[in-house]
Amino acid sequence: MIQNKFILLFSLFCLSTYGQGVKTITTDIFTVEYSEVYQQPLNISYKVECTDGDVSRFGMSFKKYPGVITSDDADYIDNIWDKGHLAPAADFNCSEDMLKGTFTYLNCALQHEGLNRGPWKELERFERDLAKVYDKVEVRIKVLFDDKDAWLSTGALVPTGFIKMITVYQGGNMINCFSFKFPNQNVAGEDWSHFRIIEE
Repeated sequence: MIQNKFILLFSLFCLSTYGQGVKTITTDIFTVEYSEVYQQPLNISYKVECTDGDVSRFGMSFKKYPGVITSDDADYIDNIWDKGHLAPAADFNCSEDMLKGTFTYLNCALQHEGLNRGPWKELERFERDLAKVYDKVEVRIKVLFDDKDAWLSTGALVPTGFIKMITVYQGGNMINCFSFKFPNQNVAGEDWSHFRIIEE
């Protein structure tokens, strides 16, 4: 039931944002709906590909994507916002090409450093742990924009939060679904499990 509710909210959100310079792009790593007005991703989906890859990120940096107006380095200078991977680099570091595929501003959100380096990072580790046990782990992330006044002077809109849904499959069947909602705030030190959405 919680998955169905999430999909409904996800669909309504997408419908409400079309006509706002939204582009849908599928890469070898993820599928993203990106708002050129907000200069931020609206939602992204991917499948965990690597659980213990060891390709180095050395020398890699986020790049603009041809034909799409995105955020850029200027949005992240001298502030609390990290270049937060949505499809995590560590989920795709089985090869250099796959890893590089995550370093695009299509896959980058203005994410509070206390969230990105804290419970968000730990939840990413959890999804890789699931992928070590189960046949397939799919992830969808919805980026929330409740505060339309949170524009940076550089032109991007700061998200107010993130919803992540992790769906686990075994033998072709969905066996579990975990949903989490995070505020885009300093939540360093908090356990990622505290942000799980529990159906009442």
